[in-house]
Amino acid sequence: MIGLPLHTRALLLAEPTDMRKGHDGLFGLVRAAGEGDLFVFISRRRDRAKILTFERGGLVLWYERLERGRFRHPRRGECHVELDATALAMLLDGIDRERVHRPALWRPPATEGIDKRARL
Repeated sequence: MIGLPLHTRALLLAEPTDMRKGHDGLFGLVRAAGEGDLFVFISRRRDRAKILTFERGGLVLWYERLERGRFRHPRRGECHVELDATALAMLLDGIDRERVHRPALWRPPATEGIDKRARL
């Protein structure tokens, strides 16, 4: 697996992709998809994935094939799904993200109506 910063945004395209497409063919699909740091394409059989990204010198393409299991497509009706680095790692490991639930993020309690001096 490639090491990615946590703030990485990846777009998973919902439609199955012809894995015969190379850099330029996938780039044509990316233009219509939207913005992101990485673009993830999954084959019709869901056992292969390609990741396209841009670097200073040009396009970079990663390819992964699962020997067992399948990658999970997003729900029908969605054109693409935005993933963070953790969700992308789970997808590439073959983990079904629909069955994994993240705990709610902690947020400080609301302080409305409290005088700032009283908190000090």
